[in-house]
Amino acid sequence: MKTDSIQHFFETLRAANPLPVTELEFTTPFELLTAVLLSAQATDVGVNKAARRLFPVANTPQAILDLGIERLTTYIQTIGLYRMKAKHLMETCRILVEQHGGQVPRSREALEALPGVGRKTANVVLNVVFGEPTMAVDTHIFRVSNRTGLAPGKDPHEVEMKLLKRVPEEFMHDAHHWLILLGRYVCVARTPRCWECAVSPWCDFKPKTLPPNQA
Repeated sequence: MKTDSIQHFFETLRAANPLPVTELEFTTPFELLTAVLLSAQATDVGVNKAARRLFPVANTPQAILDLGIERLTTYIQTIGLYRMKAKHLMETCRILVEQHGGQVPRSREALEALPGVGRKTANVVLNVVFGEPTMAVDTHIFRVSNRTGLAPGKDPHEVEMKLLKRVPEEFMHDAHHWLILLGRYVCVARTPRCWECAVSPWCDFKPKTLPPNQA
């Protein structure tokens, strides 16, 4: 994708959705960290359902520790890999209380030192909570970046590095939200919905798909 096409690509996404937000439900930095930690191999819908059960009961690191791992699992057991995630969340809460005064740290190094928190999770927290221009490459962004020619790469880290170089600065704060939503609802995995895609004119994917009644 050429530089001028990238500009038009993001201008179009911004015009359609000027203030994109994550679909995970949260009210505090810790709630977002928890939701993202729970979201691996799970849908945002599923995570939100579990969060609506958990957060009214415990939504701080100390409250989670007081809850205990057995009770914690009862709130999140509808999510895949819930036992492993419960263990990671308990360990993360202990570190937050013991080393960070119960607060979510702002540095990448401190975030990635938390159990179950990798680069993608850290990028989400840094962007959504602290407003940093990071790029959290999930399966949707990876697919969209490769399919459109925006930032092709063989793995998420390569795609992330290319996006950081290619996305114009004015769009960086919101770019990962736009790309996730594009991949989740339009540029879907099996058959992209090119016929209803606003950025199709600047996308390198060919041939464009047609509406089902014209295919």
